[in-house]
Amino acid sequence: MWTSIYIARNKKQADALKALLGGEGILVNAKSTSASSDGDGMYEIQVLESEVDEAQMILCQQAIK
Repeated sequence: MWTSIYIARNKKQADALKALLGGEGILVNAKSTSASSDGDGMYEIQVLESEVDEAQMILCQQAIK
């Protein structure tokens, strides 16, 4: 089951988070939650329920850097 762990502000941020988590071996899904007139909008970053803790740890470590 997919679990939302973050809301990205735009597609660029969603793609960066997907690359970060995917690079660590975590399956990631970015689901559009709203679309603006230019096709961009907010995205839910989702990971498998079994990988939530690891994904959150990776995001927290990245925020510290």
